[in-house]
This record gives sequence, C-alpha cells and structure tokens, in this order.
Amino acid sequence: MLKFRPFPVALLILGLTTGCTAEASKSIAPQVISSPASLPSSQSPFVLAATTSPDAATSGTIQQYLKKLASQGFSEKSQGVWMQSGTTLLVNHQGTTPLSAASLTKVATSLAALQTFGVDHRFVTEIGSTGLIENGVLKGDLIIQGGSDPLLVWEDAIALGNLLNQLQIRQITGNVIVVGRFYMNFEVDTQKSGALLKQAFNAATWTEEVKAQYITLPPRTPRPQVAIAGSVKVANTIPANVKPLLRHQSLPLAELLKKMNRYSNNVMAEIIASTVGGAKVVSFKAAQAANVPQSEVLLVNGSGLAAENRISPRAVCAMFLAIERFLEPSKLTVADIFTVVGQDTGILDARKIPTLAVTKSGSLDAVSALAGALPTTKKGVVWFVVMNGGSANLEGFRSEQESLLQRLSSQWGAAQTSPAELSVNGERSGKATVSERIN
Repeated sequence: MLKFRPFPVALLILGLTTGCTAEASKSIAPQVISSPASLPSSQSPFVLAATTSPDAATSGTIQQYLKKLASQGFSEKSQGVWMQSGTTLLVNHQGTTPLSAASLTKVATSLAALQTFGVDHRFVTEIGSTGLIENGVLKGDLIIQGGSDPLLVWEDAIALGNLLNQLQIRQITGNVIVVGRFYMNFEVDTQKSGALLKQAFNAATWTEEVKAQYITLPPRTPRPQVAIAGSVKVANTIPANVKPLLRHQSLPLAELLKKMNRYSNNVMAEIIASTVGGAKVVSFKAAQAANVPQSEVLLVNGSGLAAENRISPRAVCAMFLAIERFLEPSKLTVADIFTVVGQDTGILDARKIPTLAVTKSGSLDAVSALAGALPTTKKGVVWFVVMNGGSANLEGFRSEQESLLQRLSSQWGAAQTSPAELSVNGERSGKATVSERIN
C-alpha cells in the first residue's frame, strides 16, 4: 500500500482558478445521489439571529461603510451585510435579499457535499485488466473505473504506475479504457484525463510538467515504466472479464473541501457539485440544511462562475453555522474546511484580513464578497457576510472590506489565539491519499 499526499499542487490549483470557464464547468453532468445525511439526534439545531433589532453601534459603523461606497457611485441596494454573534444580530442590511454570490457558492457546495457523503468519504478509482500477464506484459486492456475523485494529480498517477510495476506489468498490448467519472489534473474531459494517466505511467513520455511534480516526491521514488501500445478509449460499461488490480482512494472529503476552498478551485467545486446531483440539488440541500427559504439560495452551478448564482447574506451565514454544527460530532470546525487567515496559504495570501479569521471570498468582474467567522475578545466569534456589487470595482470593494473588518476587529479586540470553535483539528488533518493493490 502506498500513501501519497498530493502536494505540492498549489501552483497548479492557482492556475486553474482563473483559467476555468463557466462553459467548461457546465460540461460536467450531475450525478443523482441519495438524500443527505441527517444531523445526529443529540445535536440541537443552530439558531440564526432574528432579522430585527440589530446592534446600534455596529449598524452605525456599517452605515458609514455603505455611505462611503454610495459616494463612489455604488448603490446601497447592490450591497448586503449580515453579522451576528451567537444569536445576537449585529447588522442586517439586505440580509434576506439574494445577491450575486460568486465563489461564496462554494460554501453551499461544501455544505451539500458534507450532508451527502460525510466528512470521511473518499472517492475511489479502480484499475483492472483484461487478459493475462506474462513475462511483464499485460496481453489485454487496462480498465480505469472513475469514481468522481476531484483531486487525482500527477503524484497519484505516478504511485499507481509504480504499483503496476510491482505487479510485474511493464508493457500493455491493448488500450486504456476509461469508464465512469474519471478526472485527472482538473481536466473534465474523460478522454484527455485518460491520456494524462497513460503519460504518467511511462516516465519515458514525461513532459517537463510531470518531471517538475516528480521532484517534489520523496527521494528515491521509482519512475514508473509501463509502455502502453494502444490508445485511450472511453466506454459506457465495464468489460465483463475485467480483473481488479489497483484501488486509489482520494483524500477524505473534509480535506478535499479545505483545498477547494483555500484555492477557490472552480473545477473541484463543479466536480463535487456534480456528484451531489448538480446545482439545483446543491441549492435545495444547502437551503434545507441551513433552514432558510429556498428563495434565498438560487444556483446555476456549483462554483460561482456565473452572475446568476444568488444567495442572501443571511443564507451564507446560516450555511456556515450549519457546517459548524455538522462537523461537531467529528471534532472538526469550519477551520478544517475554510481558510484560516495567517495560517493557510491560498488565494487570500495578499488580502489584509484580520489574522485568525476563518473565511471564504468570492470574486467576479462586478462582484466581491467575503464571509466567515471573526474571533474577538469582546463579542466572541462574530459571523460576518459582506457582499458587494454594482460595477467593476473588485480591488476597491476588497480594500473597503478589509478596512471594515480591521476596524471592527480593533473595536471588539483582536483574538491572539484561535478559540476552540475556530481551531483546526491537527489529529484529523494532513491525511494522505491511498493507492493499493487489490490482489
């Protein structure tokens, strides 16, 4: 059994967050999954703050923030803010109005995936063969059965190639036949993903990109040598005479979501959303789990790459709270799913957000959003959602969001250490993928 941690893939992930198009994302067909897991009966439901009687001082600060944006030509009707501490409402500006959510959509996708699969679910890819293995030659086809793994990368493929060598397979006379939902290196085209896997299996065909990833692996990792004579073909069914050879298990879902959210990876989000059942199912499950009206969670995809994705600020907050409550039995927190500022690398590295905040951002040409949890000494954990829109002012919106959060953090006292409810569970994080021989 080989355990590989598919890193470093950060640069590759970062390159794809801006390179994926909405059209490419929509090409991933949804998969119908059974109803979501329910909360354990021992857990009481989380409570959203009431929409009325917000804190006067905090509301005053937000009014100043909104007036500044209005003076720059951005209507208050295009902005949304919701903040609460415990069940105490601090701010409600258009809190129940669905606004363009951009990548805050990934909060909904995360919640729906957790409800559907659970935190420890691993997506399985199986490799089998047809024909006999004689003198290092597989006289038949290699069968790849995809299982919707959203993060199978070069390092994993190299591990699988080395396992084929351990099975004394160095040549394959037939084809690579791919069945099911198989994705590699964030490529959603099954044919192309199969071609990448075939390339990874034979070090003689490696490009500079593969070689660059190989040198990040542990010293003396073998270079696989599996020469495949045939081509890559996509099939609808598994051959009847297939013999199982290898099994690859992805990272646990919680770790996959953490990586997806840290780098706001659109392809991962679309793949995960498709396994849940598609955007409409994600929208339904997220609203249901967050206990908000369906009218406040309106999605056309699972990543946020569409202005039509609209979520209310209150619903975003409710989804964070639902995730927090869902994770409790597994001794995980939202910090195990989203970026912890100052601790986790990712797309927020250059942002001036208060340290130790647990956040998810969202950006489109005319939209900027930021949401999550802010630890403070005077008000405890403050759940916040700030959604800005109106026209192309991405950097301006970001700068004002950062100034607002820094100001509030200063007023409420910046936490010096993460409270328990916003701390990463070190015992459960850092798990690896698993590649193993079946026979």
